[in-house]
Order: sequence, then structure tokens, then C-alpha cells
Amino acid sequence: MRKKVLFCATVDFHFTAFHLPYLKWFKDQGWEVHLAAAGKLDIPFVDKKYDIPIQRSPFKRKNIGAYKVLKTLIDDHRYEIIHCHTPMGGVLTRLAARKARNHETKVIYTAHGFHFCKGAPLLNWLVYYPIEKVLARYTDCLITINEEDFSLAVNHHFKATRIEHVHGVGVNTERFTPVKDKSALRKKYHYPNDTFLMFYAAEFNKNKNQQILIEALPFIKEQLPTAKLLLAGDGPLIDHCKQLAKNLGVEEMVDFLGYRQDVESLLKMSDIAVASSLREGLPVNIMEAMACGLPIVAVDNRGHRELVFNNQNGFLVGKEAIEIANKIINLAVNKDLREQFGLHSRFVIEEKYSVDRILEESRQMYKKVMDQMEEIQWAVQ
Repeated sequence: MRKKVLFCATVDFHFTAFHLPYLKWFKDQGWEVHLAAAGKLDIPFVDKKYDIPIQRSPFKRKNIGAYKVLKTLIDDHRYEIIHCHTPMGGVLTRLAARKARNHETKVIYTAHGFHFCKGAPLLNWLVYYPIEKVLARYTDCLITINEEDFSLAVNHHFKATRIEHVHGVGVNTERFTPVKDKSALRKKYHYPNDTFLMFYAAEFNKNKNQQILIEALPFIKEQLPTAKLLLAGDGPLIDHCKQLAKNLGVEEMVDFLGYRQDVESLLKMSDIAVASSLREGLPVNIMEAMACGLPIVAVDNRGHRELVFNNQNGFLVGKEAIEIANKIINLAVNKDLREQFGLHSRFVIEEKYSVDRILEESRQMYKKVMDQMEEIQWAVQ
């Protein structure tokens, strides 16, 4: 009988966006791959998929039903490994797998950025910290994707059997590559060659904080009247941001692109990438931009600090619009600096964050868990 692995997350899009190489790796090892998440996407490398209505908020009643379905699923299948992702996917799955762990099932949880961190609201610490601290006891391997979260888990004595640091989910460095001549792409998207293009792909929500980028545009407009801020994504605050741009008289400087599947091309034709989020784990959008050889201007937070190094591949900035504007203008008027920063961005990704390197890190982590399973089986025999 083939060994079985279950991957869980809040929504199935999480796997298409970040984890297909890992699903494929298990298939290539001869494992049966199951997936549980909300959504009806057809996901490759998956033998069985379960649409379970996991909700993002811990206060939604539907999560009670989702927990029951997950528990039945886990108890029925006796998975060798369960790997859960996202905050609520991790909470419900680890609760549902408590009994299974008594039967040698190993539970892995990847924390894609703890909601509690330096500078996080007190409410986040009051709600999410005790949840993660308790659930670490039901975790055989807790994976963190940045140094701050790794140190926090170790120093706060999270009782997971093992705590590992893996450098995110990786970037396809053959797909996301620098382009020297951007003119063909710009012509395709109807942007003149002399337009200075700033790109940011993120959901429009409070954390992603696109407002601060729009507030920086009046300062940028004085020196770069043809600059364009390209904002890809959708979300609850998109209308607010559109109105803000109108109120500030910079609506002609912002293109709201909506949800896009051509981020690769949009990055390649851009001059720089910007990022304004208040909290990040290890942002894939920044890694993709760096793989395309772009300099970065990013608001200082733990995830951005892992990737952006001041005066090497970009600038870390505070939450003041004028500071953001000044750094953007500095890059806009200095082509040599942009090229220097862009080269270093690409180097950092190739050195530490290519999908091949991260897949190897993950293989080693999975191997440790599998070896532990074999040791237990030998002990039982």
C-alpha cells in the first residue's frame, strides 16, 4: 500500500501559488497525495482533493464544521505525514490530528509569518500567540520562513518536536529573469519607454497598505511627472485607494490592474518594485521582483528585512510618504544605481531562494521526519 500525505490550508489557491513543486516531489517518491482546503480548483499532482470550508477568521462558526470534517478525514485515512499551512489551516488541522499522532502520523506546520511579531498589534499577541504556543505541542515539525520567527519560536520555548528554518517556498529563477531591453514588453502594454514604472502586486487590504504608496505620489510627481505606479490585485480597499488617488490629484499616475496572471511580464518591464505592507513572513512578490533583477523600495518589516539590504539591492523605509518618495526618486534619476541594486537582487535570489535550493531544504526536512517515522516503527517491532 502506498504511503499517503495530506496537505491542508485555508484555501486551495495557496497550493497553486506556492507549493506545486512539493506536491510533485511526493508524487515522484511514489506517495499518494491528498489535499484539503476551501475551493474547487483542479490542482495537479493531487490524487484526492477535499473542499473543506475553512475560514480565515478564528471566530467563524463554519470552522467548527470544517474541524469535524478534517478529523473524520484524518482518522479514516491514517496518513503518514500531514503538512498544514496558513494560520487557520494550521490550527484546525493540528487539532484534528491529535489522535492520529498517537498512531505515528507526523504533523508538519509551516508558519508563513506569525501574526504576532515585533510591532504587531497587542490584539495579535493576545489572540494568536497563545494559540500557536499551545498547538506547537501537537506539531512534530514547526517550519519558520524567516529568522525572526525562528528565534521567537526557539526563545519562547515552543514545544514542537523539531523547529526548522526553511527559506520560504522558492522562486523559479528560469521563469522570473531579468530583461535588458524592456521596450517590446512596454509596447505590448502601451507604456512609453521613458515612463518610470513602479510595480506592486498584493491584495488591497489594511496590511498591504497601498495607501502609503499613493500618498507618496504627489511628492514624486514634482520631479517625475511621467512616473506610473502599477498596482496589481484586488480586495476590499481597492475603491478606497482609487478615491484617494483622485483626492490627491494623482489618479493619472496609478494604474489599478486588478487580479493578474501575467505578473512575470509586468515585473520584467518595470524599473523597480515597491512594497508597503506592515507585516510579512517572507514575501514571494518581492522575491519574484528580485529574481527579475529589480531594485526594491520596501517598508521595513521582518519579511522585507530578510530580502532587502539597504544600499545593496534597495532601500528599507519607514511609514512616511515623503521618505518613500525620496528613495524612489533617488533610484529613478540614477540608472547606474538601479542596475547595481538589480544585479545584487538577482544574486541574493540565486544564492538562497531559488526553488531548487528551497526544494532541497524541504527534502532534507521531510527526510528527517521520515527517518523519525522509521525509528518509531523499528522500536515498535
